[in-house]
Amino acid sequence: MSLRNGMWVCVLLLLQVAASAAAKVRHYKWEVEYMYASPDCIENVVMGINGQFPGPTIRAQVGDTVVVALTNKLSTEGVVIHWHGIRQKGTPWADGTASISQCAINPGETFNYSFQVDKAGTYFYHGHYGMQRSAGLYGSLIVELEDGKRERFHYDGEINLVLSDWWHQSSHHQELALSSKPFRWIGEPQSLLINGRGQFNCSMAGGMINSTLPKCRFRGNEQCAPQIQHVLPNKTYRLRIASSTALASLNLAIQNHKMVVVEADGNYVTPFTVEDIDIYSGESYSVLLTTDQDPSKNYWIAIGVRGRKPFTPQALTILNYHPTSASRLPSSPPPVSPLWNDYQRSQSFAQQLYALMGSPSPPATFHRRLVLLNTQNLINGFTKWAINNVSLTLPTTPYLGSIKYKLQNAFDTRSPPDNFPAEYDVMKPPANPTSVTGSGVYMFEMNQVVDVILQNANVLNASSSEIHPWHLHGHDFWVLGYGQGKFDPKRDEEKLNLKNPPMKNTAVIFPYGWTALRFVADNPGVWAFHCHIEPHLHMGMGVIFAEGVDQVGHIPPEAITCGLTGKMLVTTNTTVH
Repeated sequence: MSLRNGMWVCVLLLLQVAASAAAKVRHYKWEVEYMYASPDCIENVVMGINGQFPGPTIRAQVGDTVVVALTNKLSTEGVVIHWHGIRQKGTPWADGTASISQCAINPGETFNYSFQVDKAGTYFYHGHYGMQRSAGLYGSLIVELEDGKRERFHYDGEINLVLSDWWHQSSHHQELALSSKPFRWIGEPQSLLINGRGQFNCSMAGGMINSTLPKCRFRGNEQCAPQIQHVLPNKTYRLRIASSTALASLNLAIQNHKMVVVEADGNYVTPFTVEDIDIYSGESYSVLLTTDQDPSKNYWIAIGVRGRKPFTPQALTILNYHPTSASRLPSSPPPVSPLWNDYQRSQSFAQQLYALMGSPSPPATFHRRLVLLNTQNLINGFTKWAINNVSLTLPTTPYLGSIKYKLQNAFDTRSPPDNFPAEYDVMKPPANPTSVTGSGVYMFEMNQVVDVILQNANVLNASSSEIHPWHLHGHDFWVLGYGQGKFDPKRDEEKLNLKNPPMKNTAVIFPYGWTALRFVADNPGVWAFHCHIEPHLHMGMGVIFAEGVDQVGHIPPEAITCGLTGKMLVTTNTTVH
């Protein structure tokens, strides 16, 4: 080795040591329990963390390790937390999916999540057991760049918004209704929440129009009073927006202000300007807001329902320009949300997302293609959702341990169907609505390039098809394109964008449409892929992916040893303690 080369090796080693020294281990001790709160000014029971709702915000830097000692203080049910958008490279057992990556944490038990955050972006976390996200178990997770690195866009300040929906019926009531025969729909949410705050049966803006102060129940109630967003004039703010809704698709607008979209699901996109932004359950965005309006006024921030007939009123708060009083209401009504079923507008927004120049490009070809038909079905009189006529049921022992240690009788070892019958008419209700349950797994070879075509269809009732935002754990995928009707490779293949498609972890399929995704199976583990609408997942709308499980290192025994009764370990050189 030459002296010059040796010097470069030393420099590289020093840089690596400096980087590892800069990375931190961030420790948290959390207790999950039910608590009384008034998210929309009506006292109710919510699921909180350390007495907080929403849960505490985690802030970390790229390369940091996050360690959360999570104690279940619930008296009658288990709990897990999924770190939404964190890929869990090398720690698949920390993904926080009950019966998939880990056992549910029993009452009184403590489970230690430990994982590295490897990519800057806007993320969040939420419960992934039963319908605990509907109960309020969620919070923000922000990953910032390492010290010394700068973002690709300038901003002077930051505003963090977590959006959610809220029912007055408990999540247990909702679970029972969805699992009943005959089926009982839970109805639309009573309120929309911004950072855990909303107002039920109260129009903040209503009194404004009549030039009188609105009589709202939040007055004197800090738990549901709108969280005013304070800004300085002539500055640029980064709004981090994440949707943890259980059902609602949303539209966000800020009165008299435009927004520049710069990040989607932790990935940079080519900046583009919008007057409002559609955001579906499971998605996160960063937008840049310039405070260039009259500083003597305040302005509405409005959240409204998209994709479903909006029986839920808008959520509102105020963008407060300094030094104007925060109690001064805007002088005109808030922005009106776009028509709920204007899907062309929704598709137009989605199709403006392109990867920022220099982002990873998708492989030119795929090794395996799955075409996943989303249908509503009946099983023994119960209403379910199914994928290629299989409604997902989860086993008692997590897939991760069952596959790694080759347990027999743990789940259905037959692979689910890769496609659906060619004669199926997606524009009509199913000719035969009967479906089956299943717990099978799609097994991929390591580094296999997988295409997924999400195909939407008519539900059980005629002339009806719903929006479904699908979220993939453990990976980001490229969104190659969207289309209407049934996907036809001969016709639609040429429409796919292989040049600069955006990378995301959540993508929507529109009514009667299809969405094409591509990802690389390069993360050893077992991963959920499912509709992020809570009732739909509860009713079976998901599939399981697995790759390279034999390469997974040590798994904490408490993560995978539940439900082992009656299952036999068939490996001879490995044991589960």
